[in-house]
Amino acid sequence: QLQLVESGGGLVQSGGSLKLSCAASGFTLDDYAIGWFRQAPGKEREGVACISNSGERSEYADSVKDRFTISRDRAKNTVYLQMNSLKREDTAVYTCSAGEDIATVQGVCTTVRVHYWGQGTQVTVSS
Repeated sequence: QLQLVESGGGLVQSGGSLKLSCAASGFTLDDYAIGWFRQAPGKEREGVACISNSGERSEYADSVKDRFTISRDRAKNTVYLQMNSLKREDTAVYTCSAGEDIATVQGVCTTVRVHYWGQGTQVTVSS
């Protein structure tokens, strides 16, 4: 079965850290650019961090720069999102996608020609 599976979400206090994983099943992530997106209740989905298939390019939303880091582990066929200094406004469902490339649209990164979406993992930051 070809799918992306996110994990690592949970409840954390403000200022804490979480590391999300986006693992591929049935295909290799090496062939794809990866994006992490989030959607909070009542808000539109927004791109948080994106990384090219080579890993040489990464893009971040202004709201998470210097706090979040996206990285690839090719041996584990997984892409991570390390989230530090978490704030209440980071509370959302986080989802990863695999596409053919990444792009920046009005300052927000996204994946283009998406082939796969994960089901999402909930991140809740309490004060």
